[in-house]
Amino acid sequence: MNRLEHAISPYLRSHADNPVDWFPWGEEAFDEAARRDVPVLVSIGYSTCHWCHVMARESFSDPQLAQQLNSRFVAIKVDREEHPEVDSVYLAAAGAFTQGLGWPLNVFVTPQGKAFFAGTYSPPTPVQGHPSFSQVLDAVDDAWQARRDQVDLTAAAISDALTQAAAATPQGAIPSDAEARLRAVERELEGYEDTQHGGFGGAPKFPVAPVLSLLLRRGNPLAARTLLAMSRSPLRDVVEGGFFRYSVNRDWSDPHYERMLYDNALLLDDYARLGSSPDAAAAEARETAQGIASFLTSVLQQPEGGFGSAQDSESTVAGSRSEGGYYALDAAGRALETPPAVDAKILTGWNGFAIAALARAGFALDRPEWIAAAARAADYVLESHLEPDGALVRASIGGRRSDAAATLEDYGAFAGALLALGTVTGRVDYAVGARRLVDAVLDAGFVAPGGRDSVLSAQNIAAVADTSEGAYPSGTSAVCDAALTLFGLTGDSRYRDAVSGAIGSVGEEAFQRPIGYGATLELVQRLIEPSEQLVIVLSETGHEASDDLVDAARSHAWSPTVVVTDAEARAWADAGFALLEGRTTQSGLHTGYLCTDFVCRLPVTDAEGLQLAFGNAEG
Repeated sequence: MNRLEHAISPYLRSHADNPVDWFPWGEEAFDEAARRDVPVLVSIGYSTCHWCHVMARESFSDPQLAQQLNSRFVAIKVDREEHPEVDSVYLAAAGAFTQGLGWPLNVFVTPQGKAFFAGTYSPPTPVQGHPSFSQVLDAVDDAWQARRDQVDLTAAAISDALTQAAAATPQGAIPSDAEARLRAVERELEGYEDTQHGGFGGAPKFPVAPVLSLLLRRGNPLAARTLLAMSRSPLRDVVEGGFFRYSVNRDWSDPHYERMLYDNALLLDDYARLGSSPDAAAAEARETAQGIASFLTSVLQQPEGGFGSAQDSESTVAGSRSEGGYYALDAAGRALETPPAVDAKILTGWNGFAIAALARAGFALDRPEWIAAAARAADYVLESHLEPDGALVRASIGGRRSDAAATLEDYGAFAGALLALGTVTGRVDYAVGARRLVDAVLDAGFVAPGGRDSVLSAQNIAAVADTSEGAYPSGTSAVCDAALTLFGLTGDSRYRDAVSGAIGSVGEEAFQRPIGYGATLELVQRLIEPSEQLVIVLSETGHEASDDLVDAARSHAWSPTVVVTDAEARAWADAGFALLEGRTTQSGLHTGYLCTDFVCRLPVTDAEGLQLAFGNAEG
């Protein structure tokens, strides 16, 4: 029975023709396992995962192995991007069995969903002490049949450990010596720098965009050195723009060639920020940002407006399957080949990262077409991923929506996107929508309002919140980022207090492991520095001199900067965004209001006046 052919996830559909009798994630699979009294294989991956493809070809397409699996187990295939909570739960459980966590993640669980063994990729035949997947299945089946008591004890122990970890509620506050500790973080990160090839540490080497954003906000030149090293390295696709997920080697060579939406969204933010600065590297950073934006809008953006999740690493080149072969070709060579497939699954949270980045970069680098692309995506998500009751949908493809529960990441990242887009377009409806999402999270007790995954909840399987953010901000950080921006627009201390509490509870771990907590530490920085806001009120009759005022404001895109007309300013103020109260044009010119901690300087109507205000604010 083919249960995957109509799945939302392209990853699941790629397994639809396997001889394995796959179930999608849901109660039906566990009910079947209980009826047959067999264990469940929960196999987790994603569409651009290279080793997932390899294991699919080697093992899950093998009729003999499929028969072994079908007769002794119930098999569930999960897309970790569609069901991040499921992935997080079983990844935490798998840590009890293997240190080399990754994907594909193959977790063996009881019919009640409790893990008792786990591993990652298994070869089709034994290799250098690593058992074949068939041997793994035999060993698990033998334990299930002959040592059930031990299996049950192991499953119960792991479940109890996860429950205890989930029940722990760390308390904390932003430390009084946060500035000194952030300086220590900078020194630690500088110590990780690969001074020969750029980036952090040895191999494998990742972009760690959140850390670079922290260093940019801190004005640390390590950020520019790292961004330039990456832009000149094999990690970047110079033909079509965009960056690959990571490199196997220290010198950035041998990349894993999948191009992820989240990596490129966050790196666009970083390169645009560097490109809008007076740094000597600005011109090169702008060129790199243009390439990333081109990749996002020409490759990942779908006809309906949203952004697909990733582009695959594999394709067929010159008649043979190749990982990365397409990317080794120049533009002319690529024109003769079929590009690697795009995972067209539209994820609310990841779209939020892309929308925010395009909106800010479009304003900072004066590229209105990027802002228009961001608005198209935002309008699609608002139309297709937002329920009448205000709840979000996690994912869709081709207009069909997933039943997966939306996460904190979805609420926070999309709220941040709506704020970024609203502030650069002047549309207060975007900002009002963002406020509704953040309010819903805070009213629910800083959890996703729609609740947890229904299957995990029914099985009483605890979820340990993952606040780390090596690749992209955690759900907690995403919500806090939006809430802190709302504080800057409204002056409502409820938002700032919520951020202080949430970030304070994970701050100690962030200071201890800064490479994995860049977004959290940037929020600490925002909490301890003066809150700065800029309002630009546009005049319909402004002239060239006041147009220069807008250009002078572009580098301020990473603090709350609102660009509105007189009428839009009134609409924002009427909607409860106190920063906009009384903001009007002066003398028929574009007019800027720079405020620090909600105390605003006299309005200015030219670039020189705004630059002088910036200088006084910094002093």
